[in-house]
Amino acid sequence: MMIKHSCNFILFIILSVGQLSAFNNPVNPGFLPDPSICRVGEDYYLVNSSFEYFPGVPIFHSKDLINWEQIGNVLDRPSQLPLKNAAPSDGIYAPTLRYHDGIFYMVVTNVNTVIGKSNFYVTATNPAGPWSDPVNVDQSGIDPSLFWDEDGKVYFLSNRGLTFNTERGIYQSEIDIKTGKRLTEPKLIWKGTGGNYPEGPHTYKKDGFYYLLIAEGGTMYGHMVTISRSKNIWGPYESCPHNPVLSNRYAYEKLYGTGHADLVQAHDSSWWMVHLAFRLPQILGRETCLAPVEWNAQGWPVVNKTGINSLVNNAKTLSLKPFPAKPVREDFNSNKVGFEWIWLRNPDMKFYRFSNGFLNLTGSKYSIYDVESPTFIGRRQTHFDFSATTNIDFNPEKENEQVGMLIEMSNRFHYQFVITKKGNKRLLKVVYTLGDLINTAGVVVLKTGDVKLKIKGDTKNYTFQYSQNDEPFQTVGTLNTRFLSAEVSGGYNGVVLGLYASGNGSESTTTAAYDWFDYEFANK
Repeated sequence: MMIKHSCNFILFIILSVGQLSAFNNPVNPGFLPDPSICRVGEDYYLVNSSFEYFPGVPIFHSKDLINWEQIGNVLDRPSQLPLKNAAPSDGIYAPTLRYHDGIFYMVVTNVNTVIGKSNFYVTATNPAGPWSDPVNVDQSGIDPSLFWDEDGKVYFLSNRGLTFNTERGIYQSEIDIKTGKRLTEPKLIWKGTGGNYPEGPHTYKKDGFYYLLIAEGGTMYGHMVTISRSKNIWGPYESCPHNPVLSNRYAYEKLYGTGHADLVQAHDSSWWMVHLAFRLPQILGRETCLAPVEWNAQGWPVVNKTGINSLVNNAKTLSLKPFPAKPVREDFNSNKVGFEWIWLRNPDMKFYRFSNGFLNLTGSKYSIYDVESPTFIGRRQTHFDFSATTNIDFNPEKENEQVGMLIEMSNRFHYQFVITKKGNKRLLKVVYTLGDLINTAGVVVLKTGDVKLKIKGDTKNYTFQYSQNDEPFQTVGTLNTRFLSAEVSGGYNGVVLGLYASGNGSESTTTAAYDWFDYEFANK
């Protein structure tokens, strides 16, 4: 039986809002990489990368750093987020979230074959939005960040200079925060400790020092967090003698690839680090984790006492303030869906319609194989042990039409559970696509009437089941999870569970009606 909980996994039944002496990582599970955090009073806000999905940059709110609730998506208009032809794992890279003088700033890179690499920021007075149109910054690289100094000057950081051909490292320029115009040339201020791919810079000022925190080592098993400091914002920067300050590269932990971090001082004066990491099999993507930070006598940060983080962290937390659990069911009774729902690239909304408690999907000419925006709406898989169930009314008129559910890692690595037509028969198929290998893993002939589709997952397998006329669910096929993992598929994404329709080359004439969508999970 599935056990339904809020999005964080606490080791104890919470009988009060007191402190705990332990918590579980990830604190925000699923495909939520590159976390950046800021605090306003006793409220905490967090953003993540979103790559080729729209809307972009999910934003979360917390009162305790453990329990998080999504309050919106920062980039929710095509004018903010053009994703035409964005390849899998391109699009939105590594946002930074900051707050200054009553205004929230989110600065980020859009990596796109059409527009190239574009760094920009948007602003809001309410983190739930609306956010402004982009203000562009003429500095290359990825993973941008902003820093306000005490004299009012604002600095922009990224991992390249004026062009992407400059030497990789951390570059800094002063900018006019009202216009985004650079006031100085980008200067290389730190190359890191020698690990490859120095990126993800964040600057903090503490006790008279400018601290520069970065990621190195790539975003897989060799990932790490390093830090340096200087008395001058322009350097030279002194490397921490115990770098990396966080890395699980050689640790006997089930939390891998720890890196790309941001620091925050809590309202009780304690310090914390949010960072990404992944679990195996790497189908959920890189997830948001939390670790306590202390400052040693020499003025350097010590992360989780050992520089290693764990699935179970024994740190004392802030007073816990959990949110109500989200409902299992999305019933499609309004003309919108929850903030967790995302589309591939910029959707053409004429193929999506809410009516009388149904989500009606009509297949466009595009399919999941195209680097386009097929008729697809999904949500991140956030747990290994889960079930996703929907009810579909669909009777295809033509053999090119198909509708159903997807387990999507990319256009070249995904599993389809779809209703289609062959002759006068309506078929339900399980189809796997693993690069150039495309095959059918199971097929059944359907009766007339609507169909319930269910996908059940665990760490080893996805099981595809169906039911008609309230009969017991029957299994159509079972596929291995690891073939969708990042080790096999490549890229930076995690699995997205989606509702799908396609005309496979021409627009469909038949519309599918989805009555509801259930997502249930166990805390594993």
